[in-house]
Amino acid sequence: MTLLELEDKYTRLTLAPELGASIVNWTVRSTGQPLLRHSDAHALNTGMPGKLGCFPLAPWSNRIAEGGFDCPDGWLALTPNSLTDPLPIHGSAWQQAWQVVSQSRDEIVLQLDSATPFAYRARQRFHLREGRLSINLQVTHLAERAAWHGLGLHPYFPRRANTRLQVQAEQVWLCDTSKLPTQLSALPAEWDFQQTKALPATLVDNGFCHWDGRCLIQQPDLGYELECQATGSDYYLLYCPVDLGFFCIEPVSHPVNAHHLPGRPGLRLLEQGQSAELGFSLRYRELT
Repeated sequence: MTLLELEDKYTRLTLAPELGASIVNWTVRSTGQPLLRHSDAHALNTGMPGKLGCFPLAPWSNRIAEGGFDCPDGWLALTPNSLTDPLPIHGSAWQQAWQVVSQSRDEIVLQLDSATPFAYRARQRFHLREGRLSINLQVTHLAERAAWHGLGLHPYFPRRANTRLQVQAEQVWLCDTSKLPTQLSALPAEWDFQQTKALPATLVDNGFCHWDGRCLIQQPDLGYELECQATGSDYYLLYCPVDLGFFCIEPVSHPVNAHHLPGRPGLRLLEQGQSAELGFSLRYRELT
């Protein structure tokens, strides 16, 4: 398997184009400290992006119910694509090998031409400079018939006893047992991160609305913080499993199951040749 690397003054980035253009690791050069969940050889050998540091979500994010969705020219049927979930999840880009378009001292561009579930081209640009990792994800619709598109990124962050989060939202989607949204609600106090605070001790796996794209992840036990900024993303998903040593805050362009929500919030109907994009930058800062 081919692994690609970028290095700047402070950090080192490792990518696996063949595994869904996933980030394998992003670490501090001087100490080896992981800034995303650490991927060892075993994680890499599973061949599963969900065991690595981050993977792209295209042409949709998270779960879709009812076995597919309506497009202007008719129903697009989808089948489950993950052994761990009964619903189609996270699009198709993460489960395909991407090609290297270009590599320079501080930038790598990867591309996927996909025929599933319709023809589209995805491109991911990774830029690393002065401790800031910038990821740009773009999708271009190639099929003759228009289809709904959504985008996202799925980073995994280390979780320690004192991991703290600051991120704004106005509402949250409450979910049923199938993890599909049922209603919009005001934020419960334990899910309100306007002020920096520790992650909840109980499971969170929900979509949050009306986000300004900014978040701060503080890791005092690990000696650093990440200042993050998303573009093209009015929503984020927060996933805090219990006792697994990681959490996810995912910038996404639309809520879970948006294809079946009124007005299809955040989705873009793209005609052939039209594009959509989403960006996410993460700036590493050492805590003194």
